[in-house]
Amino acid sequence: MSMDDLKRQAAARALEQVQDGMKLGLGTGSTAKHFVELLGERVRTGLKIIGVPTSEATRADAERCAVPLTTLDQIDRLDLTVDGADEVDPNLNLIKGGGGALLREKIVAAASDRMIVIADETKWVQTLGRFPLPIEVIPFGLGATRRAIEAAFSKNSVSGQMDIRKAKDGHAFVTDGGHWIVDARLGQIPDSPGLAAALSSIPGVVEHGLFIGLASMAVLAGSQGIRVVERP
Repeated sequence: MSMDDLKRQAAARALEQVQDGMKLGLGTGSTAKHFVELLGERVRTGLKIIGVPTSEATRADAERCAVPLTTLDQIDRLDLTVDGADEVDPNLNLIKGGGGALLREKIVAAASDRMIVIADETKWVQTLGRFPLPIEVIPFGLGATRRAIEAAFSKNSVSGQMDIRKAKDGHAFVTDGGHWIVDARLGQIPDSPGLAAALSSIPGVVEHGLFIGLASMAVLAGSQGIRVVERP
């Protein structure tokens, strides 16, 4: 079974949690795209839901699949968000942002009563940090911001190379919010809640890819089938 097949299996299992009348957060990335496509099939057979996309790419996918959409300006809470992740640890803390949508993804997740993470089993790790940590930053004053990030790393006993993410044209990758992303290769993050708090306190940091305490369930698809993990 291909990796794409595994991702679709995880998306299908998460779809079982969707009930008629729900307000849904729609995640970004390859696994979340499967969820949107499967959701669209259910909508065409009569399921009544409304979704809030976490990126312009997801908005386009949802519109293509005829999934009704709204915004967080029009509704104040979501019943459920279904999104992918780049890493998941046993406490269901996450690294997200490989696709560059971490700011909107976190806003939507925080506005949701529940968050389900869907991923293939390779995303499961004992300690976060193998995947480069995305940090969304304002371009102005970037040198000062990077020095503050380095200081936060040092206080939290981590270190590693930081690089400005590049787009395909070689220029800086620009998020949907108009910001840049610094990818930090840290290897391991022994205290992810502590690092998350330190990064959030830096003025030039718009958001970071550590999602702490937001996911309530992870649906992991692997060669042995589906594994469902709930937050302790």
